[in-house]
Amino acid sequence: MAFDFLVPIEDKVLAHTELLPSQALGKNIYKHTLRDGLPVLAIASIAIVGVRESRNAFEKKIEKLDTSSIRIELYKLLMGNWNSNLVDMGDIEEGDSVEDTYFVVKEIVAGLLEENIAPIIIGATQDITYPAYRAFDGITDMINLVAVDSRFDFGMEDELISSNSYMSKIITDKPNNLFNFSNIGYQSYFNAQEEIDLMERLFFDAYRLGDLISDITLAEPALRNAHMVSLDARAIRAGEMGYSNGFSPNGFTGREICAIARYAGLSDKVSVFGVYEMDNSNQSSQLMAQIIWYFIEGFNFRITESPYLNADAFTKYTVPTETEQLVFYKSHLTQRFWVEVPSLFASDTKLESSSLLPCTEKDYLDACDQNIPERWFKAYKKGFN
Repeated sequence: MAFDFLVPIEDKVLAHTELLPSQALGKNIYKHTLRDGLPVLAIASIAIVGVRESRNAFEKKIEKLDTSSIRIELYKLLMGNWNSNLVDMGDIEEGDSVEDTYFVVKEIVAGLLEENIAPIIIGATQDITYPAYRAFDGITDMINLVAVDSRFDFGMEDELISSNSYMSKIITDKPNNLFNFSNIGYQSYFNAQEEIDLMERLFFDAYRLGDLISDITLAEPALRNAHMVSLDARAIRAGEMGYSNGFSPNGFTGREICAIARYAGLSDKVSVFGVYEMDNSNQSSQLMAQIIWYFIEGFNFRITESPYLNADAFTKYTVPTETEQLVFYKSHLTQRFWVEVPSLFASDTKLESSSLLPCTEKDYLDACDQNIPERWFKAYKKGFN
């Protein structure tokens, strides 16, 4: 059983937890300890798993990821008005080979998904996204992946998998379950023009950092449609992380990255949330803890809504354009928008769940001005390919 490879939470974390007030998250989470073993999963909605594997880092890590520091900062934070049970399953240490670690990650994530438990992965390097993605094999047919990242991470054609090239592995590896990939926060000077062109050819979505800083809500529809979110801490600006080595002066602020994490939690599709590439510093640990807190906060306020299930809870807008007739829906409860994508009504049942595409009010207003929303066009083209 892959769960046997999990290492219990360190005693220093447990000792620190004893000093916390009763409202603290650390006092309200079931923990994997040396004395008590693994917590019972039947009660859980969210599971925290640390992955300390870093041998495939693009830039070699000088020291192991200090997951205990992140846990101490997370456990300090006070609970919200939550009704979901959390478990902390401890850490996955390096296996005899990187492939061994990948296998354990895949099996543990798959086991949690089968129990309808959402894993939060605290990973040293972002290549862990690959085995987490492979965990969906046999569980969910087509996956929408969102990466919060300053880079697309395609790498070179002949490059082995690393934290800078894991997306190439996901795109080319069989079985190919990737339906859509969205990048949130890319910075043009970190990405070759060939990579930007590839995103266009594959009809993937990419949102520039500058556009998102102007309006962070642009990220919400992509996250609402995601099954899996991979967050690279290097998308956050260096000043927010407390150091500059390996980080850029440009990037998301702490407030913006926490808003993105909350959007991911609110999505009723997101089943796996991973944070990667942080280094060991007190400020970094604090921010990672707050990112995780905001994901949990969003998770506890999820609402499953669909005009196909409850038409009375939505307003339907039919917008005729020169080439298409677009159908939008607006939720009375959350004010969120969706648009129908007819090409996704194909006979292939894998795609039927994507027939309603999350969008923004701006997409609706653009359509009213006879401008086809780009996200609709890309989804429409993918449905025919």
